[in-house]
Amino acid sequence: MRSNAEIVVDVLERVGIRYVFGYPGGQNARFLEAMYGSQVEFVLVTHEACAGFMADVYGRLTGKPGACLSTLGPGATNMATGVGNAFLDRVPLLAFTAQMGRFWKGRKVQMHIDHQKLYAPITKWSAQLETGKVYPTMKKAVEVALAEQPGPVHLDFPEDMAEELSGESPGEFLPLPPSPPPFDEKSFKTAEELIRKARYPLAAIGLTMNRARATRELREFTNKHQLPVVTTLMAKGHVEEEGSQLVGVVGRARRDIVAEYCQPADLVIAIGYDPVEFNYEDWVRKDLPLIHIDTVPADIASDYSVPCQVIGDIREILKNLSKMPRLQHQWNLEALRVHRQKLYQALTPAQANFSPHHALLAMREVLPWDGLLVADVGAHTHIIGQLWDTRGPGNFLVSNGWSSMGFGIPAAIAAKLLLPERPVVACVGDGGFLMMAGEINTAVRLRLPVVFVIFRDRFLSLIKVKQRRKEFHQYGVELFSSNYCSSDNFFGAKVVVAREEEEFRTALKRGLEGSEPLIIEAVVDPSEYDVIV
Repeated sequence: MRSNAEIVVDVLERVGIRYVFGYPGGQNARFLEAMYGSQVEFVLVTHEACAGFMADVYGRLTGKPGACLSTLGPGATNMATGVGNAFLDRVPLLAFTAQMGRFWKGRKVQMHIDHQKLYAPITKWSAQLETGKVYPTMKKAVEVALAEQPGPVHLDFPEDMAEELSGESPGEFLPLPPSPPPFDEKSFKTAEELIRKARYPLAAIGLTMNRARATRELREFTNKHQLPVVTTLMAKGHVEEEGSQLVGVVGRARRDIVAEYCQPADLVIAIGYDPVEFNYEDWVRKDLPLIHIDTVPADIASDYSVPCQVIGDIREILKNLSKMPRLQHQWNLEALRVHRQKLYQALTPAQANFSPHHALLAMREVLPWDGLLVADVGAHTHIIGQLWDTRGPGNFLVSNGWSSMGFGIPAAIAAKLLLPERPVVACVGDGGFLMMAGEINTAVRLRLPVVFVIFRDRFLSLIKVKQRRKEFHQYGVELFSSNYCSSDNFFGAKVVVAREEEEFRTALKRGLEGSEPLIIEAVVDPSEYDVIV
């Protein structure tokens, strides 16, 4: 006989989940006790939202569901922010919430709310664990989380149920998410015909490529046919930045220049394109035919032209597309090189003061090839999205479906915990830093040498730019007064203030060579956001 909490931990061990990120409470103490001495390690965070963000990154980097834990009520509502991130960024995750004992169900009790109603809109499935049904419930939870499109599953864990003893046996516990269905041959033939006839076919890739494991096949297809390619922010890296046919990132800095090059397109070949990042309607004309190649059907308005959808295993679809004879399209690839130079110059305007793009170029110079950049959400993300060379898939983490400020710091901590041999740099605005500054304590406590780069410009710069463009007052966006004084440390992590590029570069090198967390406060002039973002 074992407690139900011990059975849940046994499931996590069997699935290969190594960490549970969370915050304890009286109602989940038994769960923590069950983890003690097991192969599953509990990682204490300073805010439950960060538990969700960290579990999200675990799912991205391992392909297994991440796991996070909160107590009931406010702990559950806090964690919902991180769980929502996994929902719209398409990441497998198990979200455990503690709950009052079943005796109190339906009663007015301190901290008690209906967690399943709370989590229903931001999860693929929500359930309450029950004695005698833990293994089948957890099997379904893992399978649902991993199935296309992957996402979070919520599991409510009543306090008394966690304590109860059970003789439940795992049986043949082997969660098997369904494989993608074979693609339809007729639809594929239609796609081939449309591609062959197009004079200006444009490829567009999105975040489903991060799960497709088809980078090589994508490059073979686009390189063989010399196709220009646009990408979403989260799909950066699947197409090489230099010496390739990359046009740019849709929906990010200087999107007008990207759109200008794409104007002649008479067909869009969308591969793994998930509109949760940037809707088709925001950049595709109604009269422009679209081939949608993905694991799920297209989400697009009915009055747009989608003559063909090929749904299934993207890798297999690309393998078959690569067998086509080389296309004789009319794109001018020399013009593409000129376009790339024009875009670069627009992203790097002449600036007398130390500016965001100066810091980003220095970061790219200093960060090793296997370095991982984690970006928070803000004005700086727009420039990173267009300017940063990821040097391959998997080297850049960002949230662009949920697009939550506060993602950067906990995501970088989780990445370093999982990939201790790789350099990890977090790039956050001062607004995002203030939201999750407490998590620096977690990095210090775990002795994780993450370099946290803060772009300090004293304002919520993205909102400030939008206010100015609409001729609104600059109101409600100032984070620091002009007499703000920097600290020399946060929770034991050393702070270095950099006011010019060489100072910044020296601090970054020192941080990447160190064995402790380092915060670099990059004091930047935000004026370039007005012309770039």
